[in-house]
Amino acid sequence: QDVSLGLELSNAAVHCIKEAITPSVSSTNSANINHSSTTPSVIEFAVVRAFFWLAIFRAFRGDMTRFFQYRRVCLTKLSQMESTHPDATILLAGMSYLDSWTYMMYNADERHLPEIDRVIPQVPPPKSCVATKNDIERKYNTHCKANMIASDPKNRMWIQGAPPIYLNHDAPLSAQSLDALACAIRTFCDQANARFFRLMSQEISNDQNTPSDIPESVLSTPTSKAVKTHESDLCSRNMVLSAFTLLQQHEASVGSIRRVFGHHLIIAALDSFLDNGREEEAGIFTDAHIQSLLSICNVVTENPLLLFHAGPTYHLVTNAAIIMCHLLNAMHVSLKENDAMGKEDRDELSCKMEKVVFGEVLDAFLSLRRLLNIHRRKLPVKLRCHFIPRPNPAGPTPGKTYVDVKRTVMCGCYGCQGFPLMFCNNAGAATRSNENKERRAREADREADEVEDLSEFERAIEDMECEFEVDDDALLGYLSKIMSKSGE
Repeated sequence: QDVSLGLELSNAAVHCIKEAITPSVSSTNSANINHSSTTPSVIEFAVVRAFFWLAIFRAFRGDMTRFFQYRRVCLTKLSQMESTHPDATILLAGMSYLDSWTYMMYNADERHLPEIDRVIPQVPPPKSCVATKNDIERKYNTHCKANMIASDPKNRMWIQGAPPIYLNHDAPLSAQSLDALACAIRTFCDQANARFFRLMSQEISNDQNTPSDIPESVLSTPTSKAVKTHESDLCSRNMVLSAFTLLQQHEASVGSIRRVFGHHLIIAALDSFLDNGREEEAGIFTDAHIQSLLSICNVVTENPLLLFHAGPTYHLVTNAAIIMCHLLNAMHVSLKENDAMGKEDRDELSCKMEKVVFGEVLDAFLSLRRLLNIHRRKLPVKLRCHFIPRPNPAGPTPGKTYVDVKRTVMCGCYGCQGFPLMFCNNAGAATRSNENKERRAREADREADEVEDLSEFERAIEDMECEFEVDDDALLGYLSKIMSKSGE
């Protein structure tokens, strides 16, 4: 029922948008969506937000072509607004966070993005804005004004480079914080891509007849260049710490934490990854790290709708669950070693505490695993993150661990794959990554076969979606004609 209501709401928005933009077309000789007034009305900005909402909805459905088309329309409208519009930077911060998800899903490789330029032309530069930069913009080689961000060519498919809203000190604090987190996620992705392609190149180099397909655009992205140039300012750790500080300032100013509850979850997840990268080389989990992971589990268990965040939140939480798999394995080994010791050689109090903590972590993990695997089944195959295996209740068999992470059906994102492959050597990681492509292909085939066995309700949903896609295409075709004429 939620799906059918969502589809109907999306279709109603499509018709409302068409009605909203039709007067602006008929009232101009050039028949375009540009407005002569430099100050957009409340209705006009509501239309912009509606375009972004439609983009989000299409992303939820895995329809990435229409997602990028609606996103492009939204950017075009934003580029025509005043740079000082109070809500423009907030909307762009939300777009930046959502873009970090597409950045992950496509592994920052623009070669695999859908071609939309023939339908929705690229965003033209603002006609009423002089492209002069202040000191911060010159230092970081970016634009901080909302209309300039929207029209920046490097942001045509996803916002990248130095975080423009974060660097805009006039932007709302919550928007700056969210953009900083988006930059941190892009940096995580860039670092994972570099490690993955180095790994693949080492394997390929063993066969001189096999070319190494490592695109320069993936190894040297605008974000990675900006971070390397200003590493002391823009590294992932500083971005997450700055995001937390900005969020605290925002909460102090509004006096409420409920409005940014999910914001805290994102920060906690990224913070656990940073701790993991710092400590995990030696297989060490600190008390603070364990508490952070338990906090993530408890928040998501109490608020499962947070998994539907428009962005990579679901993937962040899933990777936190994979870290918990490694934690459970390490704790289980430690418990077995304690049991093997004689009573005179072990600290009884410490062993009892360790068993209590192990039980707490296991309970939290099982609850989170159930939620994540249920949520995963609701998503299109290409949007699914890891399938998380269950622990072996009888304990590990020889050569296996308590939670056999090797049984994980991994996400297609290289950044996410680094978590299940954390303790693999290079050869093992390359093998498992290649095998995972076959696993995901088989999963997609199974889903395709199940289409023939849809229930009556599921069949009705599919028919409804096909019918509403016709209205989507009609609106996008209408916008294509308008925007093409406006660019002539």
